[in-house]
Amino acid sequence: MFNRILALAAAATLVAGCGALPQQQQAQPRRPAEPPATSAPPSTDPATPSPAQDTREALAETRSTLTPDLKVEVTGLNRVKGKHLVVQIRLTNTGTDKDLTWTGEMGDETRRLGEIRWASGIGVLDEQARAWILPYKPAGGPCLCSDEKRDDIGYFIKPGASISLYAVMPAPSGGRQSATVVTPLAPPMLDVPVSDEPPQGDFPDPDAEPVTPLVHRVVLPSESADKTEETADDGTDLQVNLSSDVLFAVDEAVLTARAKAVLSRTAKLVDASPATEVKVEGHADSSGSDAVNDPLSARRAQAVKAALAPLLTRGGVAFQTKGYGSRRPLYSNDTDEGKRRNRRVTVTFTRPQAAAQPSPSEDVVSTVGPDGDLTGSAKADGQPIAMEVTGLRRLPGGLGLLTYTIANEGTAEAWYNDLHNGQDWQSYKYQSASAVVLTDQAARRRYLPGRIEVRTGDDPGSYCACSGVSGVRLGAEKFAPGQKREFWGLFALPEQARALQVEIAGFRELEVPVR
Repeated sequence: MFNRILALAAAATLVAGCGALPQQQQAQPRRPAEPPATSAPPSTDPATPSPAQDTREALAETRSTLTPDLKVEVTGLNRVKGKHLVVQIRLTNTGTDKDLTWTGEMGDETRRLGEIRWASGIGVLDEQARAWILPYKPAGGPCLCSDEKRDDIGYFIKPGASISLYAVMPAPSGGRQSATVVTPLAPPMLDVPVSDEPPQGDFPDPDAEPVTPLVHRVVLPSESADKTEETADDGTDLQVNLSSDVLFAVDEAVLTARAKAVLSRTAKLVDASPATEVKVEGHADSSGSDAVNDPLSARRAQAVKAALAPLLTRGGVAFQTKGYGSRRPLYSNDTDEGKRRNRRVTVTFTRPQAAAQPSPSEDVVSTVGPDGDLTGSAKADGQPIAMEVTGLRRLPGGLGLLTYTIANEGTAEAWYNDLHNGQDWQSYKYQSASAVVLTDQAARRRYLPGRIEVRTGDDPGSYCACSGVSGVRLGAEKFAPGQKREFWGLFALPEQARALQVEIAGFRELEVPVR
């Protein structure tokens, strides 16, 4: 069990290293434990106590995508010792007829913890660092966060009741006065004010025992409209994936006539970068044997390096080449589209300061006018399904947050599976609402949902930076009559764009203003 001290009404002096973080003297009392429930319906046990509720004003709020009756509020966001962050979340059951569970929805899906009991999915998005920050992992447990069993919180939230959760994690970079709070169950909460005052409550001190920070890269992919190249920007490096189908003939390592235009655009990116080293790596799909793929991918990397180097307009750049064969796929090899994208030569270098994009490669004609209508319609299981874009918000660091709602306007239950169908090549660990593309018509560039990378060896372990629709969230694509859910996705957002074309699943393309 973590070393902790109780919140006391009287003033107390905390000696550094005694196991708990500094706290405000007048802290909210902890909510008494609810008796464990054995089924989803509300308890009628007359002995059940009436718990004290946390009545602090919320700093931000949202609703669970899967369970709209579950309100999510941030009640505290405190930077401690200049390097740690304590996040306090209040979950409220706003419904009237059934108990709601919370442990499954609040768990971190990027790691297996064995049990579903921790609020391990509470985190913050560090936009400038392109980092998804989750609670510390202490030596003696899986998460420096609320534990349903240890903290005796209770598995269910009764109608009208609330529970309070916490998580302790590294503070975002830059000492910012606000942060984006993320949870697995709802859209991110933006511009939440950060306080440097001690938090209200008693929380474990990460300096009192060995802890491991859990900070994952957020990678933002985009591609040219003609799909000759795809870039992945993690805020530090730019990875340009050049399609081998464009650069080479089948089983060949001699560049095609079309390759020069593609490499010229890549050279401009390298010129705009402070990079002194450029890695050129060849990759293949899973077709064929290693005996064929390994030397072919190496020769292709060398061919690209030989053609790219003379196109640079500055000196001081060294090149490294290597062929990986089929050992480092970006996407699933189970689909033709995944295989096509895996056949590539990757050019990696320090990200250009201005986050430059490749020059346009072909004309793209917009078929959508700025009519202000941000809705669309479709059918699912014979029921009318309505979609509405609720916002495309510019975030720091070149990021953008898209939010939209899906509603069943029919009279019977319907499953709308198109939010993930058709995007199987993306090879996320779990199904997600990833069938969304943003297009910058002026730059002739398409932006795909961001991904959270949890690398294990050569496996990038990609998770969509968007609403999940699998596991405990499988029912997020099931809609009762009249039911509406809000979904979200994180994208790269070009600095100059004032509006982007947004295509969500099978709905019509919309022109959405950036705000």
